[in-house]
Amino acid sequence: MANRYRVANAAVNTTAAPVRVATGTAIKTLLQVTAGSANRMTIISWSISFDGVTASAVPVPVELIETTTVAGGSPTAVTPMKWDPSSDASAATAGFSPSSEGSVSGTTRLLDYVDLTPNGGVYVHDFPLGREPIVLASQVLRIRTTSAATVNAICSLTWEE
Repeated sequence: MANRYRVANAAVNTTAAPVRVATGTAIKTLLQVTAGSANRMTIISWSISFDGVTASAVPVPVELIETTTVAGGSPTAVTPMKWDPSSDASAATAGFSPSSEGSVSGTTRLLDYVDLTPNGGVYVHDFPLGREPIVLASQVLRIRTTSAATVNAICSLTWEE
């Protein structure tokens, strides 16, 4: 059985709920995970939700992309959580809310895309068995948004190594 992991764009909560991250009005990586140098990642599912309150707000484009480069500006590091407690530690590294977007490589793959209402919008995508995207070793998976108005979001990613 493969080892399974989950990570969100927030520190692991202890006595408080996870803190949502502001999207801003320019393209922004909310969460990025870099596969280990000897491990590929099989994406099981991902999700995102917004806490906006304006019913007439413009939908927010959300992307799940694979690229060879991480976003810039020192994202806040977060340790992938073992989805199965018997799993070994993940070889992947993760971070959220970098201070700058940086660039993406020409070999970027768009794995999923949705326009989602910021007015309490929720999106959960469980990939069908046998049709999960594969992210090769040392590649970077990013969840990015481009919001017309700043709204807070929380997103997560579950994978196998």
